[in-house]
Amino acid sequence: MRFTMMKFLIFGPPGAGKGTYTTRLKEKLGIATISTGDFFRDNVKQGTSLGVLAKQYMDKGQYVPDQIVTGVLREWLAKPETQKGFILDGYPRTLKQAEDLKSLTSMDAVINLVVPEWVIIERLSSRRVCPKDGTIYNVRFLKPKVEGMCDKCGTPLIQRPDDMPDVIRERLKVYEDMTKPLLEFFQKTEMPIVSVECTEVDIPPEIMVDKILAALRGRKLIE
Repeated sequence: MRFTMMKFLIFGPPGAGKGTYTTRLKEKLGIATISTGDFFRDNVKQGTSLGVLAKQYMDKGQYVPDQIVTGVLREWLAKPETQKGFILDGYPRTLKQAEDLKSLTSMDAVINLVVPEWVIIERLSSRRVCPKDGTIYNVRFLKPKVEGMCDKCGTPLIQRPDDMPDVIRERLKVYEDMTKPLLEFFQKTEMPIVSVECTEVDIPPEIMVDKILAALRGRKLIE
């Protein structure tokens, strides 16, 4: 099946499944993806100057400043692989970033993940990540083949500092205060918003991806 060239951003609160679904949508759609959160976490792991700076904000559940994040995105958009279409994961998160994005490139649609707070808290508190390759697991419904070990490289899995309960609550507060109002911005700019609900903690990612693709087809955004 062939899909048209599209530029999507995937939107939703922390723990909505953006990274998990984006990875699978990338394979289905054959387009590039960027996760600004993963980018900064990689830099933190490598100990770069950018990573040291970002860590000061991330460990508190706060956002990395707009100017820094937009600079990263600007460089990524100039790469050849983005010219066939892409999915943005984790950007924009503030009104300033949304305005910057509009000046950088046009977008075709917002994939809006609608997830209750109780589902988010349950998911994030049980999420584990490979510190080497970034693969995401969940001790409830996306378990590794060997407990506590990455399937791909055998590295021991970790719980990210921003998945701790206190930080989760702070992240949700920041989302409500700064990011959720972006839906109003998207509506005003007449960008299509495709909302997909998830009300189960243990729903397999493949089912949610199928729901997202069906919703996009329903709006005639993909073939």
